[in-house]
Amino acid sequence: MDMELTKQPFRIGVAGVGAIGKNHARIMAEIAGKSDGAVVFTAVYDADPARAADFAAQYGTQAASDLADFASRVDAATVAVPTIYHRPVAEPLMQQGVHVLVEKPISESYSEAQAMIALAQSKNVILQVGHIERFNPVLRQLEERMSHPRFIESHRLSPFPNRSMDIGVVLDVMIHDIEIVLHLVKSPLIQVDAVGIPVLTKREDIANARMKFANGCIANLTASRISPEKMRKIRVFQSDCYLSLDYQEQSGWIYRKDGMAIVREEVEVEKDEPLKLEIAAFVECARQGKRPVVSGQEGAEAVRIALEITDQIEKNAALAG
Repeated sequence: MDMELTKQPFRIGVAGVGAIGKNHARIMAEIAGKSDGAVVFTAVYDADPARAADFAAQYGTQAASDLADFASRVDAATVAVPTIYHRPVAEPLMQQGVHVLVEKPISESYSEAQAMIALAQSKNVILQVGHIERFNPVLRQLEERMSHPRFIESHRLSPFPNRSMDIGVVLDVMIHDIEIVLHLVKSPLIQVDAVGIPVLTKREDIANARMKFANGCIANLTASRISPEKMRKIRVFQSDCYLSLDYQEQSGWIYRKDGMAIVREEVEVEKDEPLKLEIAAFVECARQGKRPVVSGQEGAEAVRIALEITDQIEKNAALAG
């Protein structure tokens, strides 16, 4: 008998089908639909049973009655609940041998993140963190062209989202760029200067951080969730060129020295949906036992730096007021 025919389908599901999780559910249904039965979308779970039932009906899957029931129905799951519930939801799943993709930030605490990482290792399950920009096609252009970044400047602005109000803009928004900068620079962080202010929430809603690394690279990050416009851009400079990329438009330009002149050429980007690429990569890693693109430890390091930035913002605010 062909062993391939005897393999059980790989079961996937999503915990939390709110503002972010509803897109996870849509993509999981697409992945399962294109897998010829190798992957099946078996369950959704949400603290609101009616919401879970609605999405289950929409995508032809089952609504789990509770987290334990959900864990019994899936081999891998994404966790798209508010940050404060990441650990309480992810840990019971990992305890039952379920591979998990936890939305960013992995946790609001570095120690909690380390506990989650230790559990994943002890249970031999994949723990991936949802830093979606690592799957944005424009980032491939950075990875291919930038070997020794010297200065990085990023802007991530958006109108108020009416979600993630349990955390400030650094953990909510800037953390994307913190993780990318750590990924690109690969050098110890030696100094942070940060400012930020609350506007619509009790946490900082706009922030700027200047990061200095041991290899001399400087990164200047600005994030706002009270902007009238949306912007997700990054510019990376090294000695011979610089690259300007727009995550939102998935477009960019590279600027090179040509004698005493600067020449500009458009960067060709094969556009795609980053969330789809992220979840598909997670499912593949979970099925094959491969290392995820953004591991738990990488997610934890981004949290550690984000907390260092928020601590400095709070200290500066105290001194000012």
